[in-house]
Amino acid sequence: MVRRSISILAAAVVAVAGSLASAGPASAATPSLRFHGAQYDSPGSDTRSNASLNAEWISLVNSGTRSVNLSGYTIRDKANHIYKFGSVTIAANGGRLWLHTGKGTNSTQSRYWGSGNYIWNNTGDTAYLRNASGTQLDTCSWGQKSGRTWVGC
Repeated sequence: MVRRSISILAAAVVAVAGSLASAGPASAATPSLRFHGAQYDSPGSDTRSNASLNAEWISLVNSGTRSVNLSGYTIRDKANHIYKFGSVTIAANGGRLWLHTGKGTNSTQSRYWGSGNYIWNNTGDTAYLRNASGTQLDTCSWGQKSGRTWVGC
């Protein structure tokens, strides 16, 4: 009877260990496409010039092994300002893309919201990244902190 109980216990331990091993490392839960950082307070005076607006940005990073086409993906803030990506691909293995607030010529690494006003609140805000089907992939939040204009996500 004791030997049978030990065998059952050993089998249970092996089963639990096997299920933990197949779950993969904790880092597997980290999204491969995520926010990297935000320059939420444009340096200098807030003049609303295009140069000042474009010095406010948020960036994405793709740490996955496959490139991602962002067509239909959105970035929004707490006030529900929404930017919808057209067809642009972010490279794999550390590819980055910056979304600037003002106007400019879109490229493979920079996109422009086209806004004449600042999007990100200096006193605190949250950015939301959603895929084309509306599933939230990541968030980046910050609060007001004296002397800080940038935050890593």
